[in-house]
Amino acid sequence: MSTVLEATTEDFPIAGTFTISRGSKTTASVVTCRITKDGTSGWGECVPYGRYNETIASVLAEIEAICPQIEQGLTRPELQSAMKPGAARNAVDCALWDLEAKQKGKSVHELAGLSSPGTLTTAYTLSLAEPDAMRNQAAQYAHRALLKIKVGTSDDASRIRAVREGAPESRIILDANEGWTPDSLAYHFAICAEQRIDLIEQPLAAGHDQALATIARPVPVCADESVHATGDLSALVDRYDAVNIKLDKTGGLTEALRMRDAATSLGLKVMVGCMVGTSLGMAPAILAAQGADFVDLDGPLLLARDRTPGLRYEASLVFPPEPRLWG
Repeated sequence: MSTVLEATTEDFPIAGTFTISRGSKTTASVVTCRITKDGTSGWGECVPYGRYNETIASVLAEIEAICPQIEQGLTRPELQSAMKPGAARNAVDCALWDLEAKQKGKSVHELAGLSSPGTLTTAYTLSLAEPDAMRNQAAQYAHRALLKIKVGTSDDASRIRAVREGAPESRIILDANEGWTPDSLAYHFAICAEQRIDLIEQPLAAGHDQALATIARPVPVCADESVHATGDLSALVDRYDAVNIKLDKTGGLTEALRMRDAATSLGLKVMVGCMVGTSLGMAPAILAAQGADFVDLDGPLLLARDRTPGLRYEASLVFPPEPRLWG
């Protein structure tokens, strides 16, 4: 029996410009991993993230390095220790899940011992902009049940208030992308409570978030850059109320499922998020997001062009993937 692993890069244009406090981009560059065994192929996708010192080249190099072991029969459980958490392992892990599902004629949720997945209410992300522009964005998408707002500037109060004015009934997640300081926490927390914000993501820089343990948190605070895999969780329970699980951080669905269960056992709320990628990257995350407190799997909605077939989105709902896509 022969096994072949291939990794390629693809670019998908973003609809307009996607902006956070660290910069803007107009293209989602992804790495696609395809593993073929005896004529059957499984595939997965990842998005290298510069914040974690990942590039397209470095991720391709990691996948190339593991290629001989995969082609010699390395299993998915063995992969967890053979590669470090991150985007490269995510693409390989999800490709192995998809391959196994196709080989056995079962869905991935059956292989993982999970219940059949249902539809989820996903957030829709609004890019960072000037307050008036963000108010207009929020008004345009005020029909959505859950909005995610990018902030992290020297004047977030006006942006938060502007978005609430634009979308008075939507639930709102605020993502500061490490843009606040310990001195500004109390002020920003008060604004968030006043404006009925549901969740605040990563207000302080990873590794410099100790102040969260000693300040009242009137709005739940979610770790993103501060948490990658299961081993990170126990150190965060004194300063965070929730964790954002992204497959590109955990290194795949295998670790994401383990991390979700561990977070829940520690009393942490769970958010399942994503990088800006295609429906192939979101499809495995839909399994991890079943039962999550917050879901942010809107990557394909931010693209000008997605894969075909892609995930089905209706208003704020995202549906489980068709087998033709993944799983």
